[in-house]
This record gives sequence, C-alpha cells and structure tokens, in this order.
Amino acid sequence: MREDDTPDSASTSVTGEPVTLRLAYADDPPTKALVDGFTRRHPNVTVELERTQFRDYVTTVKLSMSSDDPPDIAQYNPGAMGSLIPAGLIMNLDLHAEAYGWQEEFPSSALEPLRTGEDAGEYGSGSLYAVPGSLSVLGVFFNTELLEEAGVDGPPATLEEFEQDLERVEDTGTTPLGAGALEVGGFHLWNALLNVLGDQQDYRDWVYGSPGATIETAAAERAARTLTRWERAGYLSEGANAASDMDAQADFAAGGSAYLVTGNWAAAALSEEMGQDVGFFLMPGPTGREPPVASGSSVSYAVSSRTGHPDVAAAFLDYLGTYEAARIQARSGFMPVDPAAAGAGEGVMGQINAGFAEVIEAEGLVPFPDYATPGMIDRLTPGVQGLVAGVRTEEEFLASLQEEWEDEHE
Repeated sequence: MREDDTPDSASTSVTGEPVTLRLAYADDPPTKALVDGFTRRHPNVTVELERTQFRDYVTTVKLSMSSDDPPDIAQYNPGAMGSLIPAGLIMNLDLHAEAYGWQEEFPSSALEPLRTGEDAGEYGSGSLYAVPGSLSVLGVFFNTELLEEAGVDGPPATLEEFEQDLERVEDTGTTPLGAGALEVGGFHLWNALLNVLGDQQDYRDWVYGSPGATIETAAAERAARTLTRWERAGYLSEGANAASDMDAQADFAAGGSAYLVTGNWAAAALSEEMGQDVGFFLMPGPTGREPPVASGSSVSYAVSSRTGHPDVAAAFLDYLGTYEAARIQARSGFMPVDPAAAGAGEGVMGQINAGFAEVIEAEGLVPFPDYATPGMIDRLTPGVQGLVAGVRTEEEFLASLQEEWEDEHE
C-alpha cells in the first residue's frame, strides 16, 4: 500500500488458492445471500460473516477496523464512519474502480456519497472508498381500503392534493398519517417534504459538507412548517413522539392510519400483512412536473487498508454490481444496484420499482440528512420531536442542525 491507502496496483483476476475473508456488517442488508452468490462463483474463497445489531455497529466497527486484526470488508456509512478515511483504516478504491469500470457499473447517484478526499471533510467528489451493495428509496405507503372510504381516488399529483387527501381522511375519523417520531420516522417525514420543496443541489451540498452550505433555507423552513401544520390539523398519529418506527408500521398495517412515510425496506412485511390493500408513491412536488427526487441510501461496503487480499475483496465489491447480485438484492426487499433487474413486479413492489427507476433515471436519488455529520441523527430526531410537541420553532430546529454541521465542517 502507498501512504494514502491506495493500492500500488489493482487486478481483476481472483486467485485460485484458498482465501478467507472476514466481513463485518449490520442486520439489514441481504449480505449473506450476496456472499453465497459470490462464493458460488469462487468456491476457493470463504467469507466469514460478523454480524452486529445496527445500533451497536457504528461504534464497534470503528474499534474493529483499528484493531490488530480488522475484518477485510466492512459495511460502510459515509456520515457515521467518515473518520475511518483520515485514519487510514479503509482502502482507496480508485485503481480497482478504474480496472473494473465501476463508474458504468453502478449508478452515479449511488457512488457520489461514497466519494471524498483524504480528510473526509467533503463528500460527493474525490476518491471512491466504498461501493453500494443494495439501495433504498423513501416514499409514501397508503392503505387503499381507507382511501376508498374517504373518497380519495389514487395517488396525488401535487403536494397540495396530498394535503387535501389528508383532510378527507381526517374527516372520516381515521388518522391520516402514521409517524414514528421516537426514532427516524419523524425526520423521514420532514426529509421527504424537503426533497420536493428544496433545491436538490443545495441539499446535496449541505449533506456532503461543501463550504458555505446551509440547511437554514426557505425550503427547509417550509418543509418544517408543513410538518407542524399537519400536526396541528390532527393529521399525524396521536402519540407520535412515543412511537417507534416499527410501532408506526404495525399501526399502519392494522388500519390505524391511511398513509405512512418510510422506505422500501418496509414493503415485504406490509405486503404480507395487507396484501393488495397497500400501495406506494413518491412524495409529489408543488406542481407535479418536477423531476422525481427521493432520499435513499446504499448499503455500502468498504475494504480494510490492511487486508491481505485486496484484489479478492475488490472482486466481491464488483460482484455487488452484477445482474445476478441485483436479483438477490431485489428478492431481499431492497432496491437493486441495477434497476433493470427489479423487473416490473406486481402490487406494491411493482409501484416501488417503477418509482425507483424514475428516480435513478433522473439522477434524483439524494442521501439522507443524517449523512451530513456523525452526530446529525442526534439533532434530527429530538428536533422533529420538538416540532411535533410544539415546543420548538422551525427556526430553532434548523439552527440546531446547522450548528451541528458547522461544528463538524468549519
């Protein structure tokens, strides 16, 4: 390795000698199925999986990657784990990316958050330090039976129509919008509104740490005011601040609310419980003519700078972009790296696949806001809780996020 953690060379060939790799990951992605697919292609390679619950993973992976015996491959989150780069603990993948042609193999909007400089101070450009193993997309699930009872005919074309539909549902005595603000569900709602109300590049600049970027914008304030207006109108579920994401999802599945803003990761369970009574659409914009945009993220993987098998580890990363891997990702309920592999699908998954394909084609997949700094999630969650409870103003909420951002980036 060179001092900047870039290999001296990169090869796309995989040795025929026995090789054992260790892979550390959290509990969400289809990691085991992807590993099985890779080792079927390379039966001489053994991949030992080290699984950790997500809430503990970010802390433990920093310790394990800096230990005397780090895993060869690790699931990677650019916001929470950016410190691994200036510490020299994960490998610069530029040479392997060029050798394999990853720029053409993976969607550019999925690679963008995984690029940064050696100081990891700003994301979106620079060297590549990870590749996506599956993707996600944020949108709105709906209960078709409850909407029919409220006289709502299909997904709304504009944000104004969506608000009118919330009012129609509320008039029937049903909770319009489920929310699990105890965890990430609350800021997912604010984030989905910001996606369609704000400038996409301004938002990317802020998440990626571009100099001078700010979240204290008119669009971000409008998104926060929309959320608080919906709360005051009675559109959000009662006790949202005490409800976890799984609580909100279970309540929605049981008919407790007509809509739920969350990601595709909920689709499999909702489809199993609700059958044909569940649907999905992307959050609509003010005019309905805006290019499709939605927050999403990649379940990404990085390579230890101290691995003894950099080319074999890179071959696993390359496998993640294949059509075969994409089919595994799609069957596991995640959005495939190759959108064409998802197929048309039926029911709610077909609607998610269609929306996701539109977002990818428009290069409108943007990162989640907690990617902005390692501690941003600790400002977002209580900040939205304050909005919901009416004890924090929209300006105070955004100022808190910007303060965290400036502490990290300036």
